[in-house]
Order: sequence, then structure tokens, then C-alpha cells
Amino acid sequence: MPDEKIYSIAVTGMNGQLGKELALIAHRFPRFRFHFLNRKDFPLDDAGMMGAWLSENPVACLINCAAYTAVDRAESEREQAFKINGEAPGIIAGFLSRQGGRLVQLSTDYVFEGQSSRPLTEEAVAHPINIYGASKLQGEQSAMANNPQTLVIRTSWLYSYFGNNFVKTMMRLMKTKESIQVVNDQVGSPTYAADIAEAIMKIISGEKFIPGIFHYSNEGETSWYGFAQEIKKNTGSACTVLPVASSGYPTAARRPAYSLLDNSKIKKYYKLTIPGWRTSLAVCINELLRSSV
Repeated sequence: MPDEKIYSIAVTGMNGQLGKELALIAHRFPRFRFHFLNRKDFPLDDAGMMGAWLSENPVACLINCAAYTAVDRAESEREQAFKINGEAPGIIAGFLSRQGGRLVQLSTDYVFEGQSSRPLTEEAVAHPINIYGASKLQGEQSAMANNPQTLVIRTSWLYSYFGNNFVKTMMRLMKTKESIQVVNDQVGSPTYAADIAEAIMKIISGEKFIPGIFHYSNEGETSWYGFAQEIKKNTGSACTVLPVASSGYPTAARRPAYSLLDNSKIKKYYKLTIPGWRTSLAVCINELLRSSV
């Protein structure tokens, strides 16, 4: 969007980690008039209300940060997960297409089954092993089918200064427990929501919008155990972090053992510089420690 016209941008999931990070930097983009939407404003399980809002508020782009994110509960709430994650993106994409608008759809590394041994490119076969991943994959497909101007960004292990996430949970546990156990046989990369918010804004404010599927996570790889060890190091905690196999920590939904995303495509097409996960984690923890969250 290279000219000086004012463009309307809608952001769903305003109370989530990514929605709040986008709100934090919105003032730096005066060419955009932002609409930050919560569930009441824009319920993803109500096509009529979504359509009515978009009819009254045509936008150049909608960034869909809202989702059904309860991975384990999705196994028993399949219908709701698919309605919000699978059907809603397609409905939104269709409305936007008729208005000439673009969609940025957030997706997940959980669309993969986790049997790879090398970073996953956008061309890797998606084969989810849980309902959450399957619903998000359907959302990608329905969005792209209904609007050729759809950009899907798959990300992984999201955390932020805002909301509930692994980093804040670990920091809390490390303050109150002598030792904790963390899974060490699931490999991926943590992603700082502030970094992906910056990337999204660079993409939508740039001169060229390239639709399709792209991967974005912080650079490098680790396990949840390695992630926890780095949190311990950055907080100076005395808590002992012990590795445990996934089999010793059973959950309702299976997780992919390996879901490290290859960022090459988004770096090439959008000229992005992506920080390493340790660097970004240190930035986030410094903010959390400074405010005693």
C-alpha cells in the first residue's frame, strides 16, 4: 500500500497476545485506521454478525488473530473448533473478496504431524494429528479458496508480554517450586508475538503484497525443555528444570514431535530480518521483570 491514502485495517482477537502487540505499534502507522475487534464485536461463530460488521465497515485488510486455541479441549469440542478455526476464515475471506479486501490469516505449526527431521517448508505435506491442527488447516484452505488475496502465516510456540503463555507460566512456577518437569522430545521454535506483529505490519504497509502460505517463527530450534532452561537462565531462578518424555506427560491432544518451521520464503519475498529465539526471549523477559508481571 505505497500511496498516502488512509486505509482501514481490522484486527480480530484484540485481547490475545498478537492482537495486543499489534495495538501497541499501531500508532506508528498513521496511514492506517485500525479497528481492533473482540468476540462481542466480531464473533467468529456467527457469520451474520461478521458479514454485517464488514458491510458497515469495509476494510482494505483484515488480520485474523482470533482463534479457538484450547488445543486439548478441542478434542472434545470438535464442532466449535472447526466452526471458529475452519469455517470462519473462509467466510471472512469471501466477504473481503467481494469488497476487494485482503486477509492475513494466522495459522500454526500444528498442521504438521511432526515426523520430519528437517525444518518444514511451506511445500511440506500438512497432516495434522490433533483436532486443533486439523481445524486450522481447514481455515487456511477455506480462506485461500474464497479469496486469492489471502496471506497465511504459520507460526509456532507463541509468547508475549501479554496474556497467558509458556514463558509466564514457567516464570511463575520457577518462583514457587524447587523443581519442575518439562517435555524434551518436542522440537520447534518459540516465537515472540512482538516480532511477528512487526513482520505483519511491514508486510501490509509494503509496496508488494504476495498472497500464499508463509512460515514465521524466531530463528533457531529448541525443545520445550530447552526453552524452559533459557527462561531459567534469563530470570536467574534456582528452580531445577528436569527433562521428561511426552509419554510421561499425557495430554488429550497429541503434539507433533518435530515442527520446526523454515523461514526462508518469508525472508526472501518480504525482505524480513528475523531475530533468534534466545535474543527475543531475553527482550520479553526483561520487560516482564521490569514490570514484575
